[in-house]
Amino acid sequence: MNNEALRCLLCKKPKCSLQGCPVHTPIPECMLMYRQGKLDDAGELLLRNNPLTAVTSQVCDWKQFCYGHCVLNVKKVPVRWYEIEQEISTAYLFKYRLERRSRELEGKRVALVGAGPVGIAAAFWLYEAGADVTLLDANPRMGGVLRYGIPAFRLDKKYVDAYEEMFARAGIVFQGGVELGKDLSLSDLSARYDAVLIGAGAEKPATLNIPGEERSVQALSFLKDPSAFALGRKVIVVGGGNVAMDACRTAQRLGAETWVYYRKTFENMPANPLEVEEAKADGVQFRVFQAPVELREDGVVFRDCENVDPGDGGRVVTRIIEGTDHFVPCDTLITAISEKPDFALFEGSGARIGEDGWPVLSPDQRVEGLPNVWVAGDFCLGPKSVVEAVASARTAVNAIFAGIGVQTLENE
Repeated sequence: MNNEALRCLLCKKPKCSLQGCPVHTPIPECMLMYRQGKLDDAGELLLRNNPLTAVTSQVCDWKQFCYGHCVLNVKKVPVRWYEIEQEISTAYLFKYRLERRSRELEGKRVALVGAGPVGIAAAFWLYEAGADVTLLDANPRMGGVLRYGIPAFRLDKKYVDAYEEMFARAGIVFQGGVELGKDLSLSDLSARYDAVLIGAGAEKPATLNIPGEERSVQALSFLKDPSAFALGRKVIVVGGGNVAMDACRTAQRLGAETWVYYRKTFENMPANPLEVEEAKADGVQFRVFQAPVELREDGVVFRDCENVDPGDGGRVVTRIIEGTDHFVPCDTLITAISEKPDFALFEGSGARIGEDGWPVLSPDQRVEGLPNVWVAGDFCLGPKSVVEAVASARTAVNAIFAGIGVQTLENE
């Protein structure tokens, strides 16, 4: 037994679960089961609450979520619940057999666009409720970012394979190599199915808008197939998010001298702080307050930045300092500054699109103008964490339940 379980206070109003966790993992209940040796009971409770518990327990930003909200943080000794969740859920995943648990959605057909975190979680819940589920994805295999984005040193692909095998045994249909908006229209899909849930990832990278940018490598493309790129001796990764951390650690493992350049401070980096520390431990070097202004054949021109306090309690902003240009030689520049979903699939569908280019959503994440189409994950949140994608999938699935006249998920 992991001794961390004995330190848990089994709080009646657990902040770790109620405030910290986007999917409200029943931590005290599972802790008690773990102490009592009821590992399969705990595993089922975790999996049915969050079908991706075996994944999120490994790739979550624990400091932001459960670990960061533990009441023992007052004494700076929070309980490492994620270690116990990993132990329980990764073992239980390989035992679980997906079965019909009710007939609430019997005879209903649901299409899930995107076979990543949203698609996997939604397929799990919808299938158990009796629906006929079809998963569509542009990639040849299931997993989305879990298979094609998060490096294997952070998430062993055997866990993604386990979901793929579980769904195949259950008879959930997966169609790979299908791009909505190109191979199939959203209008056609919504006409053929009782409900459609769009949960594809944010795969359209933002650009730096600097001269020479066409020479750069996009981080998402690099992570999808690192072996396809000849990086050279020195690599610079521009960005400070989790994708940047995955890219720099992957490049470092391929033997390149790898640097991360970021325009703000370490405190402003959106990446999981633990991932930043692990990148440093891997040998990745960092430079902050640096913004690229030109990419040349043999390197990058950067310009210094500084924080500016706007006063009146406003958020600190960063500005570029003119006259501070300096050249940094490198063989490859990898950009990882941000991503957004590709909204082209809504063209001609009747969906209401806002001035910002995003679809206008009802409170239950239904696309306005389309009576049976919902979105989840990056299509309503932007690029967020896996566990936040699962939480939004639950909201959408509950809306689908309600939209065709049945009850919501049991634990809602």
